[in-house]
Amino acid sequence: MKKHGILLILAWIVFQIYSCAPERKDLPVSTPEAEGVSSEAILQFIHAAENSQNELHSFVLLRHGKVIAEGWWSPYRWDLRHTLYSASKSFTSTAVGFAVQEKRISLSDKVISFFPEFVPDTVSPWLQELTIENLLTMSAGQDPEPTAAIVGKEKNWVKAFLSTPISVEPGTRFLYNSMATYMAGAIVQKVTGQPLLSYLTPRLFEPLGIEGADWETDPLGYNTGGWGLRLKTEDMAKFGLLYLQKGKWNGKQILPAGWVEQATKAHIMQYPETPQSKKDSSDWLQGYGYQFWRCRHNAFRADGAYGQFIIMMPEQDAVLAITAETPDMQNEINLVWEYLLPAFQPGKLPENKTALNRLREKLASLALPVPEKRAIPKTAEVISGRTYRLEANERNLEEVTFRFADSLCKFTLHSSGQEYQFILGNGYWEYGETTKLGPNLLLGALGHFEGLPPAKIAGAFTWINDNTLEITIRYIESPHRETWQFAFDGKKLNGNLRFSNMFDRVKWELTGHMIP
Repeated sequence: MKKHGILLILAWIVFQIYSCAPERKDLPVSTPEAEGVSSEAILQFIHAAENSQNELHSFVLLRHGKVIAEGWWSPYRWDLRHTLYSASKSFTSTAVGFAVQEKRISLSDKVISFFPEFVPDTVSPWLQELTIENLLTMSAGQDPEPTAAIVGKEKNWVKAFLSTPISVEPGTRFLYNSMATYMAGAIVQKVTGQPLLSYLTPRLFEPLGIEGADWETDPLGYNTGGWGLRLKTEDMAKFGLLYLQKGKWNGKQILPAGWVEQATKAHIMQYPETPQSKKDSSDWLQGYGYQFWRCRHNAFRADGAYGQFIIMMPEQDAVLAITAETPDMQNEINLVWEYLLPAFQPGKLPENKTALNRLREKLASLALPVPEKRAIPKTAEVISGRTYRLEANERNLEEVTFRFADSLCKFTLHSSGQEYQFILGNGYWEYGETTKLGPNLLLGALGHFEGLPPAKIAGAFTWINDNTLEITIRYIESPHRETWQFAFDGKKLNGNLRFSNMFDRVKWELTGHMIP
C-alpha cells in the first residue's frame, strides 16, 4: 500500500509537469540526448542564467528541427506573445524577400521612387541614390539616426525620414538605423497595399502555423517595421528553423533559398578598424546582413533590445529563441556559447534518465521572484477605500486609491483623465489586463498601440514596513515591469514610480494628500 501510494504521488507529479506543457501543432519533440545534447548542459545553462544579471523570461531550444527543451519563467507563459523589439527587423527583411520574389521590388530600387509625394523640395545626390539594399544593410548614411527625432513627434514618418540629412555616402558605413527598417517595410506596404502583418500572414505566418501575431503601427497605420512585432517564443523558434532550413518548411520552399543566403551573410562590417582581439569577443562586430546580425561560431541571429534573440547555428543544426530583460545582451549570448555550444554532439548520446528528469522538473518550476507575502498592517485598514490626490508630476498621474480585502489589493489609478484598475496578490501574481501603456523603449510613441488588444499583466504587492506599500506590475507580453512604492504618513502620501531595467536610472517622485 505504501509503495502504491508513492507511485500515485509520482504519477500526479508527472501529470502536473506535462499538463503545463505547450499544445504544439507543428514542431516535433525529442529528448536532448536523442538529438546529441546533454540534459545536464541545458540545466547548467539555466542555472548560469538564473545566477547572472540576466532575467530570462523564456527559451525554446531546437536541435535537428525538434524541440529538446523549453521553459517559461512564471508569470510569463508559453501561450503569451512577447515584444520582440528589433528582432522584428528580421521579419521586415523577410517581407522584402517575398516582395523581391514576387518581382514587386528589387534591392537596387531607389527609395524616393516609391514616395514622390513626400520627397523634399531639394533632393541631395545621396538621397537620390539611396536604395532598398542600403536600408537593409544599415548603411543609409544618416548620422545621428533619426528614430528619436521622428517617433512620437512626427505624424508622417516617411516624409520625416526623407527630410533627414544624409551625412555619409549610402552603402559605405554601418550606421544602425531603425527608421531605415521602417522605410523598407513602408515600401513593401506601398507596393502591396497591405500592412506588413497582413502581407506576411499567408506567406510566412500561416505556413509556419503562427497565430495571434500583432505589430505596432505608426500614426498613418503602417506597421513600425523596425520594432513592435509580438510573437510567442515557439513562433520565434519556427522562424529561426525556417532560415536554418534555407527557406523550406515541411518540404516546401516557402522563402527562396537564395534570399536566405543573401540575407544572412555579412554585407557590411560594423567597425572595420576595431582590433581583432575585440572582435573575437563581440557578437556585434561579426558583420551585418539584411537585418540579420552575424555571430561568432558562424551563427547568425535576429536581435532585439533587452535580450530578445533568435540564434541560428547552422554548424550545430540548432536554433535557440530567447525572451528576456537584460542590461548586458553580450553577457546573455556568452552564456549560450559557454554552456550550450559545447554540448552539441554529432551523434546521439546515451540515455540519462536522471538528468532528463531533473531537467524536466526544473523546466516545470521556472519562476521569477514574487514580492514577499507579509501580514497586512493596520495602516491598510486606515487607507483602504480612500483616494489620494497627487501633486502635478511629469507622468500625468492624478489620483490613486487602494482597497484591501483578504489577500488582494485593488489599486486604482487616474492618469491623463483615464481610470485604470489593477488587482494585486499578496505574495503571488494576480493576472489581468489593462489598457494602460506599460514601460516601452519609445515612451513617446503612444500611437503605436492603437488597435492592439489590452496588455496582459501580472500584479503583486508587499508591505516593506507597516507604512510602506510596494506594488509590482509586470507587463507579461513585454520584457518590462513597473514598481510603485507608497509611504503613508497620516493623510500625506509620498511615493515613486520606477520602470525596470532601462529606466532604473529614472525614478519619478510622487506626493499627494488624502481626499476628505
